[in-house]
Order: sequence, then C-alpha cells, then structure tokens
Amino acid sequence: MNNKLLKSRGFTLIELIVVILILAILITLGLGTFRSSQTKSRDSRRKTDIKNVTSALELYFNDTGKYPNDNSGGKITACGSAGATVCEWGEEFKDQNNTIYMVELPEDPIAIHSYYYDVGGGNNSYQLYARLENTDDADVQKSGSTPQAYQNLYCGTKLCNYGRSSTNTTPNTGRTLINDP
Repeated sequence: MNNKLLKSRGFTLIELIVVILILAILITLGLGTFRSSQTKSRDSRRKTDIKNVTSALELYFNDTGKYPNDNSGGKITACGSAGATVCEWGEEFKDQNNTIYMVELPEDPIAIHSYYYDVGGGNNSYQLYARLENTDDADVQKSGSTPQAYQNLYCGTKLCNYGRSSTNTTPNTGRTLINDP
C-alpha cells in the first residue's frame, strides 16, 4: 500500500513537459497579441498627431494667409523671433508674434521615425506624412494587397506610407507610390 501512495504523489516527467509546452504556447500567443496592440496604439497616436498638426497649420494659415515654410528636411520653418527658425518636433510651435499654435509639435512615438512636412509652391498648400508600422492598416495605400509607400520620402529611417494634406491638394500630388520595401 505504501508503494501505491508514493507513486501517486507527484507528476511524471511527461506531464510536466506537456504543461510547460502548453504554457509556452499561451505565452507566445499573448506576446504576439500584446505587440500587435502596441503597434496599433502607436499608429493611432501618429494619426492623431498628424490630425492635430493639420489643425495648427490651418490656424497659422488663417492668421497669416499662407502655410509656414519647410526646411526641405521635413520640418516646419516658422518659429523664432523672425519666424524663420526650424520648429523642431517635440518643441513649441510659436511664430514671431508669440502666437502659440501648438504647445508641443508631436514627435513620432519611435525615435528612429519622424513626421515629414512639405509646403507647396506659394505656401498655399501642404502635405504632412508619417510612417505607420502596421502596413495592413486601412489608411496605408495598397496596390492589390501590396502596401505602398512614397518614393524617396523618408519619415526617419523608413519611407513614409501615410499622409494628410491641405484641402486644395492630396498627399499623392507630386509623389510616386512604390511597393513598400
């Protein structure tokens, strides 16, 4: 009777391995879902940031009759005492009259990415771009099922694949879409 009691007290090696495998599968699935939700959250923030910057640009246009210059590097040039200083992402967007259009121009949630601003000729239009991580997002343009990005337009280290613009142009105007590498 003692032998039966001793044998039924513990788990076999096979049972322990099965439990560990099940736990590993559940953890892997959970981490994948967690990463996906983080990516979608960052993309949602990017879209909101771009929308907020477009509102600030429209306020600037209402005050000055034109959109701010760009520095040909994707940044707004309208800050400082002469209104000709680059407004850095993450800093205040304030013109030479000390009119604050944004307390802080948003920065991309990932340091290696950035937003890209381009003003049209005569400062009467603009295009604003970001890089969405989730290329399956409905706002990323596609050719069939292949995600597209703007050729030679970098939002940090990768090509921009999401854009907004003033109402008198589109993000695609003057741009070539290519398959997202």
